[in-house]
Amino acid sequence: MKFIGILLVFIFTFGGLLVAMGFDFAHFLGLLGVILKALPGEFMIIFGVAVAAFIIANSSDNIKLTLSYMKALKEPNAFSKEDYMDLLGMLYSVFKLARTKGWLAMEQHIENPKDSSVFNNFPRFAGNHHAVVFLCDYLRIISLGSENPHELEALMDEEIETLEAHESHPGHSVQTMADGIPALGIVAAVLGVIKTMASISEPPEVLGKMIGSALVGTFLGVWLSYGFVGPIAGAMTHRAHTKIMYYKCIKVGILAFLQGAAPQVAVEFARKFLPHDVQPSFQELENYVNELPAPS
Repeated sequence: MKFIGILLVFIFTFGGLLVAMGFDFAHFLGLLGVILKALPGEFMIIFGVAVAAFIIANSSDNIKLTLSYMKALKEPNAFSKEDYMDLLGMLYSVFKLARTKGWLAMEQHIENPKDSSVFNNFPRFAGNHHAVVFLCDYLRIISLGSENPHELEALMDEEIETLEAHESHPGHSVQTMADGIPALGIVAAVLGVIKTMASISEPPEVLGKMIGSALVGTFLGVWLSYGFVGPIAGAMTHRAHTKIMYYKCIKVGILAFLQGAAPQVAVEFARKFLPHDVQPSFQELENYVNELPAPS
């Protein structure tokens, strides 16, 4: 869907230009030729400086994280409905084991999650290293005797806030780059005007083309910023938000269970927290947990 949007940006930009010119194809092709001739140099100035500024402003880890978030163009959501079904089933198994055998029965699973029969029954969750660590850390705190839901909620909120700041960095950094690109377009245009002024003795038709080429920088800067880079930043921010929802879902389930809810009710609390596009229905979840093997 994102690539369809990119294609539509091109279609409506140049299609609108053609309509504005009264479908004068000869004139349109001539103007397009001016744009294409100036494009390589203008693009190099604008996008090259923007990328260089991005590198200056970010650490190598943040750059790698931002590059990994480019998958937002293909997969807007970090987790699917199937991922959440897996997560909710895992939470149900953990809560059921804790309710029937006590938190001490979870100790072997907490200390060695890679070999845990409970976690390995849910491969989508078990493959998410950070989520496994997040869950095990809080289960360990609970098993050590700290079962006050209000204290745990405050601690979870702090950790999730830290995670959110980390995961939202790609979107913020790319948006900062998008905000600066129009100004870089003006820089490219000014350089083009300087080049034109150096040839002020040329005939008017030559100067006209040179001025037109110089203005391509302004057009390109605004077009790239609002048509491409800004929306990409928005897609990254959305993906980061969906990634944090996964951890919040774990938090809601744990807190509901600590406040006395039965395993199935605690999992229902977590299910209701999810957005509708990834939220399994009540019946889907009930059928799924009823088919799960007894945790041990």
